[in-house]
Amino acid sequence: MQSNFRRQRKRIAETLGNPRLLKVHFTTFPHWKGTMKYHRTRNLLYVQQILGHKSIQNTMVYIQYEKALYGTSVNDEFTVKVATNIEEACKLTRVGFEYLTGE
Repeated sequence: MQSNFRRQRKRIAETLGNPRLLKVHFTTFPHWKGTMKYHRTRNLLYVQQILGHKSIQNTMVYIQYEKALYGTSVNDEFTVKVATNIEEACKLTRVGFEYLTGE
């Protein structure tokens, strides 16, 4: 699978004329997902849970990635919470959170 990935990556990089695509690796995808989830939710424990990390230290790297991508200015205008079941969603809406679905 890895050799197929390398071959396809090389073909796409040549077709698009973008040599930066050669820097994409298998680990790039979970890093991107963790960074985006942290950016959207600001909930490090949630990111730890969805990525399956046992140690919060492994998850804290996404704070640094997020800062590198978006800078240090953080928009704290909103507080985001993630509900994993109906009871949690009900509890959050009772205290004033707006219920949203989707990614």
